[in-house]
Amino acid sequence: MNFKEKISLEEVFGKKFRVRVVEPENNIEAVITHYIHNNTNGVSEFYKTDAIQFTKNILASKFPKENITYLAAEEALQYGIFETFDIPFPPIDKPKFKFIDLFAGIGGFRLAMQNLGGKCVFTSEWDKEAKRTYKANFGETPFGDITKEDTKAYIPDGFDVLCAGFPCQAFSIAGKRGGFEDTRGTLFFDVAEIIAQKKPKAIFLENVKGLRNHDGGRTLEKILDVLRNDLNYFVPEPQIINAKDFGVPQQRERIYIVGFRKDLGITSFEYPKPIDKKLTFSQVKEDKTVPTKYYLSTQYVQTLENHKARHESKGNGFGYAIIPDDGIANSIVVGGMGRERNLVIDNRITDYTPTTHIKGTVNRHGIRKMTPREWARLQGFPDKYLIPVADASAYKQFGNSVAVPAIQATANKILELILRNNE
Repeated sequence: MNFKEKISLEEVFGKKFRVRVVEPENNIEAVITHYIHNNTNGVSEFYKTDAIQFTKNILASKFPKENITYLAAEEALQYGIFETFDIPFPPIDKPKFKFIDLFAGIGGFRLAMQNLGGKCVFTSEWDKEAKRTYKANFGETPFGDITKEDTKAYIPDGFDVLCAGFPCQAFSIAGKRGGFEDTRGTLFFDVAEIIAQKKPKAIFLENVKGLRNHDGGRTLEKILDVLRNDLNYFVPEPQIINAKDFGVPQQRERIYIVGFRKDLGITSFEYPKPIDKKLTFSQVKEDKTVPTKYYLSTQYVQTLENHKARHESKGNGFGYAIIPDDGIANSIVVGGMGRERNLVIDNRITDYTPTTHIKGTVNRHGIRKMTPREWARLQGFPDKYLIPVADASAYKQFGNSVAVPAIQATANKILELILRNNE
């Protein structure tokens, strides 16, 4: 068979023709893209069998008159039958270390680790729109739900660092059985199970600041007990890291937990110290006039003012906030007052004609929401990072993301120890 004609994965997974497979389609694309990106580093063996079978099914669907054998599919895959995506952040050619990216979101951890010379060999994320953004930037489709055994089965051996920004959940039966078993039914259990099976040299976990006091402190206590005693990792006391201390103008505190396999002999760890680089919102502000759709209506401004006044009358500080150009943003979050706590004044607008359905008229005080690109910059994502989704999804994705520079500074400290240990 002639394999000179390349096949676009966008064509395959854009439903232009039906692929006759049983496996969920998202894992087909995940297997193939992970195989393509790891075909020179040995990790491809963990994806090879299924990648060849899926390729066989794809070729049979595209060329129904041909007799596609397993060997022909393997040859096609080796030849490079699939067009690779034109992506801004391709994998590292000669990586210094390997890592996996769990609860990957839009790849904040991955971006930081790649900047330090790392190669991502497995990634998992269940949200459909986040996976779309991840693929557009890194050329890989994340695997799906990490709680499922068929997803975990694809995780390769031999990676150095496990990264995970896992959601915070209470352990409802804590203390009944003890240790690792207490975490069953939570997403931390799945992380711990992977650590137990794969035994990476280091772990790097990120969570909301509230984890420290979650469920009266019992959640964090149990996590540390499992990591230290059940999984046998050296885990220094977790630390609250603020993104504003690492080169982004955002007040964003998150708890970081790092750990090292005890046989490495690492017995001390220092979290990174704040850098001497303080940015303000003006340094991430859009260069050009922002579309009218980001400006608030007069009625909405009045609603926010009334809402704030009601809370202030009760002694509460809850309400909208306008960030000055020489100030720093509040933490960007999903839901609640996430966007309203980060309004700005931008008087460059000249056309006040509404472009969306609003009540009232566009306000004349220049009050607007920050744009998704400004949120991306607040999280340390470079401007070449693609935003292929609608604004609503983009706000959610950047609001849920890690702050890349803070992650990178901490990861660098981790790597200094484990790479030195390798040497």
